[in-house]
Amino acid sequence: MGRHSSLRQPHGNHVAAELDGARILVARAPDRAGELVSALRGAGAEPLLLPLIDFEVASDQHSLDVAFDALGAGAYVWLVITSVTTVQALEAKAAERGATLETWLPGSLQVATIGPATRRALQTRGIGVDLAPTAEQSGAGLAGIWPEGRTRVFLPQADIADPALRRGLEARGASVQAVTAYRTVDYPADPARSLAAHAAGPEHHDADPPPAVLTTAEAKTEVAAGRLHAVVAASPSAARRIHAELAPLGGCRFVAIGRSTAGEAETLGLTVASIAEQPTASGLLAAVIRSLAAPPSRPLTLPPPSTP
Repeated sequence: MGRHSSLRQPHGNHVAAELDGARILVARAPDRAGELVSALRGAGAEPLLLPLIDFEVASDQHSLDVAFDALGAGAYVWLVITSVTTVQALEAKAAERGATLETWLPGSLQVATIGPATRRALQTRGIGVDLAPTAEQSGAGLAGIWPEGRTRVFLPQADIADPALRRGLEARGASVQAVTAYRTVDYPADPARSLAAHAAGPEHHDADPPPAVLTTAEAKTEVAAGRLHAVVAASPSAARRIHAELAPLGGCRFVAIGRSTAGEAETLGLTVASIAEQPTASGLLAAVIRSLAAPPSRPLTLPPPSTP
């Protein structure tokens, strides 16, 4: 069985017929898009990548160091990790201390997370997850299941993180130490400050050829020419960049990962064709298929087939 056979078999030729030949722009860097790229290819689509955001180490390293040392010393009852990027930032801090993130965390610490990708990133490093939402994969989803009572929480997050999660946990009685773990910047990051250059972790190798990576100028040309069927945005910041760099989208459908991304897109005036409630490859694939179910507002023009 090939690597894509599991995607094709449950629906026979139906999924392939839905996306056969569709050109899907994924607003992610190559190291973050592997599973979705495989899912789209397995359904017959041609994925293309448009890296819009990247990540750098936090500007205030002192505050992060103090909180991270307190974490290792057992000062917190809970660690809340909301993204794979946060895992990488903390792993880099552990490496600076000659440890792994797994060995740095006290055995009594409880870990909460959001999203299956973040859970996998932790489990790959030998770290168990004690609490995670099963329905809405968002800060609101986690706050909604958070246990009532006084407890100390360490919340490392992005510099542009929505304060809603911190407020939601505090409303449940938690004392939350929120610290910036990394900065979100336009792609590409400064090589000297790139989080990827500092982060350690398991490497993944894909036998498939990498998808084409477009610049914003190239992507805008493809959108204007009607050669893209859909664009997938993973975050509100990506939605803002898509609006600034690519709009108007014309017949290219906007697919949002999560309601916060969809809400930001709608605020900017972008029409959201579909929302992936679950940030998984299968959830995103289903959202892309839904987005293309209705006829486009104007014809899409595919590029001529390449000659061998």
